[in-house]
Amino acid sequence: MASKSLKKKPNRKRSRAKSFASMASYKHLYLRIFILISIILLVCGILVLGVSSNTWIKISSDNLSIQLYGYQVVNEFPHDPSAFTQGLVYAGNDTLFESTGLYKQSSVRKVALKTGKVEILHKMADSYFGEGLTLLGERLFQVTWLTNIGFIYDRKKLQQLEQFTHQMEDGWGLATDGKILYGSDGTSTLYHIDPQTLKVTRKHVIKFNGHDVRYLNELEYINGEIWANVWQTDCIARISPNNGTMLGWIILQPLREGLIAAGHNGIDVLNGIAWDSNNNRIFVTGKLWPKLYEIKLHPARKHFDNGDIEQLCLP
Repeated sequence: MASKSLKKKPNRKRSRAKSFASMASYKHLYLRIFILISIILLVCGILVLGVSSNTWIKISSDNLSIQLYGYQVVNEFPHDPSAFTQGLVYAGNDTLFESTGLYKQSSVRKVALKTGKVEILHKMADSYFGEGLTLLGERLFQVTWLTNIGFIYDRKKLQQLEQFTHQMEDGWGLATDGKILYGSDGTSTLYHIDPQTLKVTRKHVIKFNGHDVRYLNELEYINGEIWANVWQTDCIARISPNNGTMLGWIILQPLREGLIAAGHNGIDVLNGIAWDSNNNRIFVTGKLWPKLYEIKLHPARKHFDNGDIEQLCLP
């Protein structure tokens, strides 16, 4: 009897031990789950911070990729002060081709670089206002203001070979890389144009700091970039023709200010870029400017933030 009673009687110590073991097991499980969740949250946090960091780095990199340039004047050359310069092209052998504007005064001309002398002049019809000009092979292409009409000239005698129409909204600037034409129409759009069909094949809207770069004017193709005068400013925009991104700004404000200080109060805006690819020479001038400048670029020595650039270069 005693032995049966002893067998049937529960072992309280063993029951309590099992209970404690079970609680410890649950606590251990909860701890493992807590640690796992903590690790997952930590990893997620790191990933979020990593994405944010990468985004910040990209934004910072984009800002830093916009280079600002000043200049040094290497040479000064005479320039016809009555030339309302709309297009400028270097053609080798110290020779320039120039398109000038204004109704009843528009022309295409061949100009000697060193003397500024006009060697050949083709006067346009009074109803046309000459604009951008570029040289492709043996032919000069020119567009006209407030029309979709352009002209092609023989480079030797400036004889008009043909008239064409284009698909831009207006005719402002022209340039070429030797294969295609690049055009501007006074908006923020850079056009790619087939020189055979004169049809637009691609176009890019040019932006800086979220703003359209309007009034793209005279153009030049230089070392894989499009350089564009921005009308009513002293700035040249450097643009990638591949995707239309802004690569940099050239600030030329002191050139115009220097001419005014010297008494040339009748001058108009900066306009006209030419490139001597064989000798790496850059030439710039303006409308009604008495001088044409050969310049060499250097990184801007003055600090400009985005707000400064918007004031100077975005009219």
